[in-house]
Amino acid sequence: MKVLVINCGSSSLKYQVLDMQNESLMCKGLVERIGMDGSVINHTKIGMDKVVKEVPMKDHKDAIAQVLDAVQNPEYGVVKSMDEIGAVGHRVVHAGEKYAESVLITDDVIKALEECVELAPLHNPPNLMGIAACRELMPDTPMVGVFDTAYHQTMPPESYIYAIPYEYYEKYGIRRYGFHGTSHKFVAQRAAAMLNTNINDLKIITCHLGNGASVTAIKHGRVVDTSMGFTPLEGLVMGTRCGDIDPAIVTYIREKENLPQGVANEILNKKSGVLGISGVSSDFRDLEDALSEGNERAALALRVFAHKVRFYIGAYIAEMNGVDAIVFTAGVGENDVYMRDIICTNLGNLGIKLDPIKNKVRGKETEISTEDSKVKLLLIPTNEELMIARDTYNIARKVK
Repeated sequence: MKVLVINCGSSSLKYQVLDMQNESLMCKGLVERIGMDGSVINHTKIGMDKVVKEVPMKDHKDAIAQVLDAVQNPEYGVVKSMDEIGAVGHRVVHAGEKYAESVLITDDVIKALEECVELAPLHNPPNLMGIAACRELMPDTPMVGVFDTAYHQTMPPESYIYAIPYEYYEKYGIRRYGFHGTSHKFVAQRAAAMLNTNINDLKIITCHLGNGASVTAIKHGRVVDTSMGFTPLEGLVMGTRCGDIDPAIVTYIREKENLPQGVANEILNKKSGVLGISGVSSDFRDLEDALSEGNERAALALRVFAHKVRFYIGAYIAEMNGVDAIVFTAGVGENDVYMRDIICTNLGNLGIKLDPIKNKVRGKETEISTEDSKVKLLLIPTNEELMIARDTYNIARKVK
């Protein structure tokens, strides 16, 4: 079966086609500036040069139509007709408490996801637009929803309940949900395979470290805690997000700066994190360049980020009463040799020892711990699209 994976943003769309017979990537692409002037599709058939085509796209239906044209193109497409696409897998950010696993998309599922829009107002609407467009253009093809929040639904109440009046949880669903679930699930499964051990026999901490970042504790195959919360703002310091702060800071800043409604939220989401500390950039490569030039605030931003990752690693070791493996993934986790090094500094008493020679690697699946480290340190490039395709295939093949 060939699976089309769709990941819709507000004005962009990423896609891949995978052949699930051998899980091989056939093509991938990116549509940008949907509903704007200069909308463009970038399409790459594996083994061929990228094709860039500027074409007007007023909405996500137009964007999906361009994707379908590209994958069927006689020159650079990968199928002769859409009949060869057995299913479409859609990344959806938020499913609330409604789904603990990926599901076949039905009218009832659509309704449930629409009810979650207020929990993810920036993400769920474009996700739903992508689903609607595909259902209209491919009415006979099974559609599967794969949710960022689903993997974390195994958390016990003590991990997800906030210490605010319980009625707010009952009335509004205010609780920890966690995000990056598809990535955490993929790398946890890969870690078990690398260690040749059943995931149900392992305690794993997965560190998805990028511009958005989160840490997850996975005990015997089930998530028991994760750092992101009701929204992706909680947890680690990130590129532009503040992570954990005293909630009173929000009202204090609003009063001191006389900020209108919504501005404080924008500051915490888009002007904070390592960008806010350093004043330089949200890109860790820029910060490390600035560090080499003696920029103290850039150095501080990097130390604060590493400190927070260590904080969660230590907390989750305590919560699980031990850990067998710690995984680094995503842009920073996979590629930043320096950051992995300073995160793992002084963790020897916890049985965590990074091998500085093995650590000199970027974007390659490998073990980076010393021979005598009691905890395995693993670098595993994430592949959310493959995880989505796997879930889609496993569900759709039961329908066909």
